[in-house]
Amino acid sequence: MSRLPGTPSVPGLPPESRHDSKADRSIVGWLLALPPGAFALALLSLVPSLASGRTFSSSLEWVPSLGISLSFHIDGLSLAFALLISGIGALVMIYTGGYMAGHPHLMRLYGLLYLFMASMLGLVLSSNLISLFVFWELTSISSYLLIGFGHKKGESRRAALQALLVTGGGGLALLAGLVLLGQAAGSDDMSQVLASGEALRQHSLYMPILLLVLAGAFTKSAQFPFHFWLPGAMAAPTPVSAYLHSATMVKAGIYLLARLNPALGGSEAWHYLITLVGAGTMLAGAVLAFPQKDLKKLLAYSTVSALGTLTLLIGLNTSLSMKAAMVFLLVHSLYKGALFLTAGNIDHASGTRDVSKLGGLARLMPLTAAAAGLSALSMAGLPPLFGFISKELLYEAKMQAPTAAGLITTVGIAANMILVGLAGILIAVLMRGNGDRSPRVAREVPFAMLAGPCLLTLLSLLTGLFPDLASPLVSPAVSAIRAETTEIHLALWHGFNPVLALGILTYTGGVGLFFLRRPVVRFGRLFSPIKTAGPESLYERGLSALTRLAALQTRLIQSGYLRFYLLAIVGTTVALLSVAYLSRHPLPSIAFQEPIRFQDAVLAGLILAAALAAVISRSRLGSIAALGAVGYLVAMVFVRFGAPDLAMTQILIETLTVILFVFVFYRLPRYGRLTSPAGRTRDAVAALATGAVMTVLTLAAAAYSHELRLSEFFAENSWSLGHGRNVVNVILVDFRALDTLGEIVVLALAGLGVYALLKLRPKRSDD
Repeated sequence: MSRLPGTPSVPGLPPESRHDSKADRSIVGWLLALPPGAFALALLSLVPSLASGRTFSSSLEWVPSLGISLSFHIDGLSLAFALLISGIGALVMIYTGGYMAGHPHLMRLYGLLYLFMASMLGLVLSSNLISLFVFWELTSISSYLLIGFGHKKGESRRAALQALLVTGGGGLALLAGLVLLGQAAGSDDMSQVLASGEALRQHSLYMPILLLVLAGAFTKSAQFPFHFWLPGAMAAPTPVSAYLHSATMVKAGIYLLARLNPALGGSEAWHYLITLVGAGTMLAGAVLAFPQKDLKKLLAYSTVSALGTLTLLIGLNTSLSMKAAMVFLLVHSLYKGALFLTAGNIDHASGTRDVSKLGGLARLMPLTAAAAGLSALSMAGLPPLFGFISKELLYEAKMQAPTAAGLITTVGIAANMILVGLAGILIAVLMRGNGDRSPRVAREVPFAMLAGPCLLTLLSLLTGLFPDLASPLVSPAVSAIRAETTEIHLALWHGFNPVLALGILTYTGGVGLFFLRRPVVRFGRLFSPIKTAGPESLYERGLSALTRLAALQTRLIQSGYLRFYLLAIVGTTVALLSVAYLSRHPLPSIAFQEPIRFQDAVLAGLILAAALAAVISRSRLGSIAALGAVGYLVAMVFVRFGAPDLAMTQILIETLTVILFVFVFYRLPRYGRLTSPAGRTRDAVAALATGAVMTVLTLAAAAYSHELRLSEFFAENSWSLGHGRNVVNVILVDFRALDTLGEIVVLALAGLGVYALLKLRPKRSDD
């Protein structure tokens, strides 16, 4: 196993978690946990106010001309997500200090975690569509950096790129959807968008908006067929996996669906699309999790299943399903966060995550085993843990689904049976054997690595025993999603009913799967050829095809010859302008308002003669002189029509250009013909076509008349707005300041290029 330069070499420890007692900076994790912990406590203090129906808002103008503001809003839904982000974020900071102690890039990891935390908080608290998207993309970028933290490993780089491409592609779709949503609602303010639900559902843009928004949400929350990036992201360090891929980032899509439910929900398209994708993801994630041997990948696929469950519940769009969704959101964050952290403890202590090589950890790591075991039981939905209450609500909501209740309930039972079997595998890792099959004898980890999983497990147990602790948090969240006041009371026991019977059936089937896991896994391998046509394989083939297409395009377009680049630019411009003009206007007639004067005809003739001389000259210096003559003659035209400032500028530019050209071309080889007659004919055609198009556009512009002339505007506002009496100077410096700045930059770059050519010329040999 390779290690990063400077990482302490401790046998058996993975590179991401090697410990150096001399450089132990785990205390930094405790200090960095204070700000998010304090923020979580501040949010908790708002729970009574939100439970009574209050909300909190704040706004700061960002881009007023585009109607974009940094607006933040706290209601029940945003509070629930912000509490998870900040609370679990504080625990992850503490855990990171212990898990990564001594790592040379520990502070960089802390910085990236803070960046991600701030991005997620901005996302769930934002009340402007555009600023929401900005934070959405920041989560993608920061997660890319976090997944690829071990950048010297090819696996980490591939996983980070895969996550970025999948979620980034969905982000582009989301941007289009949010822009259309703002157009349809008449505002980018979230409160106005959510209040326009009925009008939006009747709008002609509703289906494009819905499909684009769903694309963004499904990719971010790893819904089938975009689920494959989440297990691949397990290449990230364990603290990153626990934070991003169990409690926060993957829930961003869930948040978006829940937030926009009042605006886009309520239609059949919303119901069927989200329900179908959610049910498929719920079952696919569970099925794919069962044969996994890597502890983190097993948890990752089960997370995919949980995300599908949340999506399904939002798609059902009933009061009961939203209640179940918000309870399950809290339940899953508690038990899955604890499970990921304990998986990191096990890997850190034993040197492996292979479940077939682990066992007997309850004796060697009692606190880790207790947290992992109780969290696994919560995932299985056993009382008296919070997961039991959630499972009861899930079954009740599925049984009362508006459509296909029987099918949805059956799929839910099958998925939950597999989750019970997975819980059995996790408990077996803790209980069976004496722990002598792992690469080294495990021992309990430091307190910094126990605080997070133990606290999350304790909360899961307390909310199971006293479910009313969660009611003040769940009720405002459901009210925000449903856009109506909803009172919720949670209880551990509801008596003997069909839901309890389904739970017993689930436990029985799950235990059976656990004991029959080997033949079940062998049977599943018969379908492994299907994987070659699965979404991940399609992604890999698509990425490979894109790379080959880019290489082919590069060979065709990037020829290395300047004349071909110019031909492509000029030809494209001529073609587009010709089609655009001729499809709307006839060719303009040549009509002169005044008779052509002799001096004008002489100037025009001289310009044409100089241009022709530049083309046919056999000498570079002769071509340069002819081009300079063209420029000076154009300056005479400016003088002729009363623009001395332009003439002076033209003369200065031409003089500088001629001098620079002479310096450069003086050192080039003897002038020769490098193109064939056919090539010169092609160049002549391109030049004549360009001249013809520009002539037509000039004639059309001269024939065009409008009441509001730009020249009048500049003349009237030169002094009042630009504080200058020279209209041309004011135009260049004030009205077209960016154009002038661009021209200065171009000239500066050209000068640097010429200087580089002169400095880098080959030195002559003394021989």
